[in-house]
Amino acid sequence: MDLFDRMLELSNQGFYCAQILMILALELEGKENPDMIRAMSGLNGGLGFTGQTCGALTGGCCFLGYFMGKGEAEEMEDPNSSAVIGQFVEWFEENIGKMYGGCSCQNILEGNPMNKIQRCPQIVEEVFRKCIDLLQKNGVSV
Repeated sequence: MDLFDRMLELSNQGFYCAQILMILALELEGKENPDMIRAMSGLNGGLGFTGQTCGALTGGCCFLGYFMGKGEAEEMEDPNSSAVIGQFVEWFEENIGKMYGGCSCQNILEGNPMNKIQRCPQIVEEVFRKCIDLLQKNGVSV
């Protein structure tokens, strides 16, 4: 199954941008974590369906943090973690934000619910690919 088909399948199951990105991150390692996916639901619809910061943006930050962040007391965060997340945010602002006049769901959807169907899957796919690219460029195996 290709990436877009998997994303569509997850969307049809009721998952949203940030959750889809984290499910894909977990699947890269052959893992499942329903508790984490449930926690990611707070990012749905632009921070709890308020239309604020896009879930693909916040989900992408979480995706990168999943692979580069600290998860246990004994574990060390990748020293490049903050810089890589910063590069991702800058990329998102320059590519997605400029295209739609901002990085919120309100900006991206422009008040038209049909834009969710047309724009969001493409954005999530671009975010996934950018995150993988950034991780690989920084020596993180995925």
